[in-house]
Amino acid sequence: MSATADTLSPSLEEQVTAARARRHRMLIGREAFGRAVMLLVFIASSLAFFAAVDSTRSVPWWMYVAFVVAYGGLSEIHFEVGGGLALPTELVFVPMLFLLPVSTVPLVVGAGLALSAMLDVHRGELSPLRASVYPANALFALGPAAVIALAGEPEADWRGGVVLLVALLAQAVADYLASAAVEWLALGVRAVEMLRPLAMTFAIDLLVAPVAFAATIANRYEPGAVLLPLPLVLLLVLFARERRGKLDSVIELSGAYRGTAFLLGDVIEADDAYTGEHSRQVVELVAAVGERLQLDARDLKLAELTALLHDVGKIRIPSSIINKPGPLDQQERALMETHTTEGEALLKRVGGLLAEVGAIVRSCHERWDGRGYPDGLAGEEIPLVARLVCCCDAYNAMTTDRAYRKALSPADAIEELRANAGTQFDARVVEALIEIEAPRLAAQLQEPPLARAGH
Repeated sequence: MSATADTLSPSLEEQVTAARARRHRMLIGREAFGRAVMLLVFIASSLAFFAAVDSTRSVPWWMYVAFVVAYGGLSEIHFEVGGGLALPTELVFVPMLFLLPVSTVPLVVGAGLALSAMLDVHRGELSPLRASVYPANALFALGPAAVIALAGEPEADWRGGVVLLVALLAQAVADYLASAAVEWLALGVRAVEMLRPLAMTFAIDLLVAPVAFAATIANRYEPGAVLLPLPLVLLLVLFARERRGKLDSVIELSGAYRGTAFLLGDVIEADDAYTGEHSRQVVELVAAVGERLQLDARDLKLAELTALLHDVGKIRIPSSIINKPGPLDQQERALMETHTTEGEALLKRVGGLLAEVGAIVRSCHERWDGRGYPDGLAGEEIPLVARLVCCCDAYNAMTTDRAYRKALSPADAIEELRANAGTQFDARVVEALIEIEAPRLAAQLQEPPLARAGH
């Protein structure tokens, strides 16, 4: 899984940053209650499972210690995936299911997670109170352990492989149900919202499980063969460190780009308050419409920055022209239209991702019918992000008071966009914008007339 400066989406960046901050935050209120409840559920259900299941297996005490340490160690190999962590712990969990008395497996997993949490506290990466409820994450182990118990604790052979497939399915279901329950209790997150973040975790489990099962089969004929995946573990340690370092760099660089963009926005606002505020309003609308159009992560980031900086070239235009209370004459109009190329030139001097943003800023006043400026591009020749910003820019401008005219109502502005769809604007972008604005317009129409008038 790679992440580069122009492919990490704003939403993923926000999720990773929030997840990191949450690990240090104290447990209070609803979250503390929810996670405490799930810890009690884990302890009670694991002890009940231990008491109810009669195991035919017997192992020396040191094997329990070894599996706790191994599980805790693998839990320290974190792959940050959105707001959560993907762990290669299946390399230890699968052998547990076939080597330990299955009644003890959930408790061993819980002990391994507790060990991992203590290590994180020692390094200052997890608050002590959060560490105390960390074993609740072992609830997922009850599903596959129950499948193995019902199958009579099979050996690691072909029959055991079939049972393992069912156990992995039970693990996915149990993990989803437990995660959805704790996130709903603790943070009010809807169960359906947990499907996507957990998909990567399930995928990693499915990919790692066959390796772990093969080592478990080999261990039947050559004791100690269960350690065969150790080189893979070392490789995963390197990959996890590289991914975290890359995410750190991406987030830092993204913050630098965004900081530069806001700094330029402040420069614009200092010279022309309308233009600065207008750009910030366009950012919000562009982000919503971009999501509606299902732009990928790279284009969403470009759209965000382009919306913020699409008018940056106006700092090169005399304020007497920008704030003129009447229509511009031909010479003034020609000068005003240079703000797109001036913006491109300014951003190219910054370099990096903002240089690419500059190329899009250049095209933000092109028209679908080819009658725009500065290059007379038409239709699909115009970058999609530029078409998106152009439409949102126009809508926001129409619904805002200007020096030379009063604002249109949102409904009138929508009709104006519809009238110019396919000529000035990309019709697909117009429809997406209307879909975004429709709920707000409907709410306004339902307000009493006096309330809409401001009385």
